[in-house]
Amino acid sequence: MDHETKSTQETSPGMVSRIPNDPMAVTWAEKYSDTLEKYWNRLPNFVGTFIASVAVFILGSTIRGRPSRRNIKNKIVCGRVPTAATEPFVQINSTKSWWYYYIRQRGRAIEWKCQPNKFLSPELERHEILLGSFSLLLGSTCSALVSCYLMNGGKSTIYYDVSEYGWLWYFASWPVVFVWQDYLTYWTHRMYHLPFLYKKFHKLHHKYKQPTAFSVTAIHPFEFLHMQLVLISPMVIFPVHWTVFVVLLMYLYYHGIIDHSGINFKAYWWQPWQPDCIFHDNHHQYFHVNFGFNCALWDKIHGTYRQKNKVYREDIFYGKGKDLTHCSKDELKDELRERENENHLAYRGTVRDEQVKEIKHKLT
Repeated sequence: MDHETKSTQETSPGMVSRIPNDPMAVTWAEKYSDTLEKYWNRLPNFVGTFIASVAVFILGSTIRGRPSRRNIKNKIVCGRVPTAATEPFVQINSTKSWWYYYIRQRGRAIEWKCQPNKFLSPELERHEILLGSFSLLLGSTCSALVSCYLMNGGKSTIYYDVSEYGWLWYFASWPVVFVWQDYLTYWTHRMYHLPFLYKKFHKLHHKYKQPTAFSVTAIHPFEFLHMQLVLISPMVIFPVHWTVFVVLLMYLYYHGIIDHSGINFKAYWWQPWQPDCIFHDNHHQYFHVNFGFNCALWDKIHGTYRQKNKVYREDIFYGKGKDLTHCSKDELKDELRERENENHLAYRGTVRDEQVKEIKHKLT
């Protein structure tokens, strides 16, 4: 059995993959989902969302060691720890998308999945959930230390009164902070794709060639902390109002979940800068390409945006790919299989079909 077969479960469109002895996915769903769905569907949507939110919030608060009303009030209302709600936020959204699509809609993957014929193996599903949970626990521990520092007089550039810097800077700081975070994240991510750092750290995250929402935090602990430092860096570099900081963090975490979901979500009309989910799904499928997160512009500027006349593989570094004219026939056949595995519904227009035709033309 080759590596690809070990790491994924392949299914034909419209068929459910039967995975024996898997308590986390299909076997569990087959046994209990009918009963759960029967009662769950009777609930109004807002009630179901409320129940899930409360359950995860209580769990997250307990794990973080602050179950008391006084502590919750001090840390959330006073605004001293603007990242306090991000862990439950990640857990709620990851679980919600996983349950609805990967359990309830698994047999209709062709309608929603970026790579509809392949799923992570049960072993990798468990691996990403355990590693991602550990990363969240590590992040909670470190955020507690930062919280303690700030609540005891530690310095930061976060402010709470708009009048301190005026409305002009308040509105200007939104794009400034966003561009700072996203561009710095692009270069940090690209740095981890250098051969040495990739093999030592980032390769762990790329075990998930067909990512799910749980993959977003399933990365090496050192890299996880490094990336979190990049995201919170504005709070020690330039003045940022707490609402700007919190909302942008939530936006980044939300799209981190969406981008790793493996679901063919599209950016909204009011997000011309935001690439569709397939952009980052391509990154996991083809490895060293599409390094950006919330702006495809950085990849287009620096020449690391995926091109249809290039082949990208785990052993082809630096984001430039390999020209089709330099590929062997076997490499072209492998590339054709990869491109045919992509869902044309995940793209806008005929992009996927054009990519497939490009390879077929080279093979004739």
